[in-house]
Amino acid sequence: MGDCMDRLLWFRKPRLLNLLAGWRDLTALVALRASILATTSHLADYADGVADQAESIAFDYAFLLGELQQISEAQTLERAHYYIDRLARSIATVRTTAINDINLNRWKEYDDINTDSLWMIDRRDGSGVHSAGYWGNFVPQIPNQLMRRYTKQGDWVIDTFAGSGTSLIEGQRLGRNVLGVELQPHMVEYANQAVEREPNPLAIVARSVHGDCTTINWQSVLADYGQRYVQLAIMHPPYFDIINFSDDERDLSNAPSVEDFLDQMAAAVAQVKPVLQRGRHLAVIIGDKYMHGEWVALGFRTMEVVQQQGFQLKSIIVKNFEETTGKRHQKELWRYRALVGGFYIFKHEYIFLFRKK
Repeated sequence: MGDCMDRLLWFRKPRLLNLLAGWRDLTALVALRASILATTSHLADYADGVADQAESIAFDYAFLLGELQQISEAQTLERAHYYIDRLARSIATVRTTAINDINLNRWKEYDDINTDSLWMIDRRDGSGVHSAGYWGNFVPQIPNQLMRRYTKQGDWVIDTFAGSGTSLIEGQRLGRNVLGVELQPHMVEYANQAVEREPNPLAIVARSVHGDCTTINWQSVLADYGQRYVQLAIMHPPYFDIINFSDDERDLSNAPSVEDFLDQMAAAVAQVKPVLQRGRHLAVIIGDKYMHGEWVALGFRTMEVVQQQGFQLKSIIVKNFEETTGKRHQKELWRYRALVGGFYIFKHEYIFLFRKK
């Protein structure tokens, strides 16, 4: 029995539903609890389903055991019946919303999907072709979470600052089509080569194109793939001049001032807006900075720029980070600088989530 605890078990739906129906017909809690105890003692023996077959369903062993335990521990027969009916619905039907594939009849099983506004990510995902070698690149967990919450398989996503291709890689893994634009030609090549090294069993489109996100014609880019709209847009711009990514004057990291940076962000959002489907989401990932000894609220100023374009603010998520490339192996030095200068060390950035009205 211990061997099953950390793996999925496949059951035939009719057999599980018949078992639950039999419990539903019992009229005494004592009899119900006895039957559940007898079943859970050899629960793995019921796992006679076949993976990926329409008549079969997969459950994590520990999760299913917990559901059965909840039924058994109910204090009234009415409450036990409620739990039985809920479990039966999770087996018989799939209930999703218009914007994602999350089965709401099995919502408790999505414990790896964030619903809180504070994201504690200790270490970036380095699996497959993901690499931390590109200074200032994306934490893969962020596009992963956003795509799972706000898109379905087969949906289309655009990334206005494609960089090393993090969103493209995550989209391909999740079965989402992703198109990115990147100002630096060598990074376009890098991202596309990285994606090509990843498996693509669903024949997903994941492609970076060379261009300027403030002037790109997304309608034209999408038309090449027979699409008019996208279901999610992701923007992870430079945090003004904290990291200079290139010598190109169009690069937002080379903006002459904060005001110029915000104007360029406004232009990038304006290019996205026509192709983002109504009611769908735009995510902007950005942090603040210090300038001349003063905290510059770059994140919130960028948030206001997007709101001025007519987007509705849905959430402000704060993501912590323990270290950056620039501060790696210099924690003591930065702590000393903070004590001397009277400031606090950045350990967070924002994920602003907007909805197109």
